Amino acid sequence: MVGVHGIGNEYRGEAVMHSNWFPAMLDGLRRAGAGLEPADLICAFYGDVFRPASRTLSSEIPWYEADDVRDEIELGLLETWWEHAACHDTALVGPEERTLARTPRSVQRALDALSNSKFFAGIAERAMIFSLKQVRNYFTDEHVRKAAIERVADAVGTDTRVLVGHSLGSVVAYEALCAHPEWPVHTLVTLGSPLGIRNLVFDRLRPPADEHGLGRWPGSAAGWSNIVDDGDIVALRKDLRPLFGDRVSTTVVHCGARAHDATRYLTSEATGRAIAAAFRHV
Repeated sequence: MVGVHGIGNEYRGEAVMHSNWFPAMLDGLRRAGAGLEPADLICAFYGDVFRPASRTLSSEIPWYEADDVRDEIELGLLETWWEHAACHDTALVGPEERTLARTPRSVQRALDALSNSKFFAGIAERAMIFSLKQVRNYFTDEHVRKAAIERVADAVGTDTRVLVGHSLGSVVAYEALCAHPEWPVHTLVTLGSPLGIRNLVFDRLRPPADEHGLGRWPGSAAGWSNIVDDGDIVALRKDLRPLFGDRVSTTVVHCGARAHDATRYLTSEATGRAIAAAFRHV
């Protein structure tokens, strides 16, 4: 199987990703009564395409501030996260208006609120901004999009049966499958996916929705298992069936305080069952 990571991995690599994903995935599979060997998981890593070219090997993130958030996608995602976080955290004050004004002051209010939320606790403001910019870059920078999809294509082989995508990685995995219907992939597993965010993600997908407004089915996949946590504000729309059809199977799991954490999704029995089922159909 091939795993595709999400945002916030620009200073890691394939080996680090494998060291985090493999044991978590193994635990999830064991809960489902199945097993996994290290060689069974190939990691498609693309995080380095977001790494600032002017920086050397370090863990530093550019010193973004509120006035660096001006793009339509960044503002939209920030507001979406804020609204959804307020719904799940009663101590958090939500936005007063439907649309964020394009001013550094209003953006700063949103960043301050999110930094005090349960979901983003302990995450630096500049890291949040960097995450917004990674999503925006994927959809607006052709080089970034092409490079990410090519990393998945390089990892997929003739024996690949499952594609697992977390967060933005679920978007990359979905678009890669759509672009390569010849792949032998049997099942797409999406974890904490933002694919259901209509204006900011769904409407920007390639290929676009069909004449009925439904998203295209991901290539050769016979099954699609979508795993979400109710408190995961990145996976804003939990049920993807209205946008992609009734063939999408969605399971709600509980990941605790770190609702969007990839390893917590991977250790769940639901994820293990979804992966194991794909291999039983081989």
